[in-house]
Amino acid sequence: MNKAKIGIVTVSDRASAGIYEDLSGKAIIDTLNAYLTSPWEPTYRVIADEQHHIESTLIQLADDEQCSLIVTTGGTGPAKRDVTPEATEAVCDRMMPGFGELMRAESLKFVPTAILSRQTAGLRGSTLIVNLPGKPKSIRECLDAVFPAIPYCIDLMNGPYLECNSTVINVFRPKQ
Repeated sequence: MNKAKIGIVTVSDRASAGIYEDLSGKAIIDTLNAYLTSPWEPTYRVIADEQHHIESTLIQLADDEQCSLIVTTGGTGPAKRDVTPEATEAVCDRMMPGFGELMRAESLKFVPTAILSRQTAGLRGSTLIVNLPGKPKSIRECLDAVFPAIPYCIDLMNGPYLECNSTVINVFRPKQ
């Protein structure tokens, strides 16, 4: 069985400059390790909040690295430098707005400021790109909400079959 390649991109000026440790990208990797029982390989990047740099990183991970899934963290708020959704939209062929809608709805159960988040998701070729918020706790809450649909989405794009630990996350695939 081939390993699924999954891009993990932390978008943070301070983490990319080494001012603080990237806990968010590590939270994504830890969560995916808990979910996935099939072999997978993270392709991990920590980059600054620069739209052109985010776009080129997403393109490289999708087109050159052949990641079936790219999960970003950070850059989804209302601050002027938060441009991850714009970069994602710029490189995607089609958008998947249900992901952002569900993540905001889930986050609203915990914080009223979830409406300030602009997470989105989209498709570039046969790659699903999902934007997550920047806080590790929010990352797990949002992934718990949307991940049940991700393996089937990747199936529909002829990507690798992602098997998951049903005691941790229940994914949905229609019965054959």
